[in-house]
Amino acid sequence: MTQQVKLKEGDKAPDFKGVIETGETVSLSDYKGKKLVLYFYPKDMTPGCTNQACNLRDEYSVLQQAGYEILGVSPDSEARHQRFIEKKSLPFHLLADTEKVVAKAYGTWGKKKFMGREYIGLIRTTFVIEDGIITKIISKVKTKDHAAQILE
Repeated sequence: MTQQVKLKEGDKAPDFKGVIETGETVSLSDYKGKKLVLYFYPKDMTPGCTNQACNLRDEYSVLQQAGYEILGVSPDSEARHQRFIEKKSLPFHLLADTEKVVAKAYGTWGKKKFMGREYIGLIRTTFVIEDGIITKIISKVKTKDHAAQILE
């Protein structure tokens, strides 16, 4: 059983380094001076995750005007992220967390329940990070209206 980290608003965001769909490495420090929307989602090309990504895509200019940068994180590979981005015309990067290192650091890898069944997986959660500090945590993500939740 994975130990879930219970981060709170006001906590220092766990530093991370990972590879995005282009093969480049990104880290938390790359977003210094910006408001980073770090959103964890279970799997590319699935209905809920597609709704969430497309809502962020559709509201991307509004989010950018408000000073936000977006980085999606899932256990999918770089190649799968690349296909997802191309298929859905996503204007932001996706981090390939295949070893679940970033998810575990943020406490988003753990026990889930779905249709009465318990299993270990990625817990859909969004963190807004400003200057290394978590300013907002959204744990009840509305996939079709996620940008509005971020902007609230």
